[in-house]
Amino acid sequence: MRRLLFLNGIKAFEAAARTGSFAAAGAELNVSAAAVSRMVHLLEERLGVALFERKANRLATTAAGRAYQSGLTPIFDALASLTAQVTAPSSVRVLTIGVGPTFAMKWLIPRLADFRKQEPDIDVRITTGGAAVPFGEDWSCGIKLGDGEWPGLIAEPLFAADLLPVCAPRLANALKRPSDLKGPTLLRVAHSPDDWPSWLEAAGTARITARGPEFEFYGQALQAAVDGLGIAMGIRPYIDDDLAAGRLVAPFALSVPKGMRWYLVYRGFSTEQRDFAAFRRWIIRAAAEPAMRRRGQRHAG
Repeated sequence: MRRLLFLNGIKAFEAAARTGSFAAAGAELNVSAAAVSRMVHLLEERLGVALFERKANRLATTAAGRAYQSGLTPIFDALASLTAQVTAPSSVRVLTIGVGPTFAMKWLIPRLADFRKQEPDIDVRITTGGAAVPFGEDWSCGIKLGDGEWPGLIAEPLFAADLLPVCAPRLANALKRPSDLKGPTLLRVAHSPDDWPSWLEAAGTARITARGPEFEFYGQALQAAVDGLGIAMGIRPYIDDDLAAGRLVAPFALSVPKGMRWYLVYRGFSTEQRDFAAFRRWIIRAAAEPAMRRRGQRHAG
């Protein structure tokens, strides 16, 4: 027999530890903050372990509390997901993907028709979820750029995030060597200020400073490059389709690792869900295709 101690208290503790307060946990569970505090206190008595340090104006978990919460949250997430699957109509198969806006526009959406052809019964829903956005409770999976370390989640590498300058074909003729790059024409992305300095240093032209127009997202900077406004720092795989179609060209062969990778991020229990398993197989195969093409081109050359 499973030894389940006071399930209401466990739910109250997990919500309070995750949200950081009894009040927020009470709002989530539709009870008062005092009721949450009382249930957590009873749970601590039954466990014989302190889960919170109760300090003025803040709630801090003890080491035992942190360990307990890190195990409980995935269990409750899995329970919610399982309940949603069981109660959903058999004809409804929904896959929710958290992904940044540029990745969605420049890579994922252009390829979704292929996935839909293979899995026509899965309703794909895309929600905004860049690197700085927490993994959503309703997400089946996410695609994130980072170091691969997201506590409580599995991260499988998809792409190397290599950097190389790109521009419209008509601008490329004037770019014979990296020293031809001029600061005012170098398009920048606000949240990635190190991209240009990293590439310019690797190219031996660190004295050049990027001073061109600044954009919030890579997608905006790349569109500006397509329109001839200047030279953007491209990041793979955002630029693969534009390069293949000739909308953009890479005037220099040098590419520099960004120091991060793209990952498929998901909860451990997701591997048992057939819709996610189908998407995982598809995206891992699709992610490998551009790299395989580039290797083939290098060998052919």
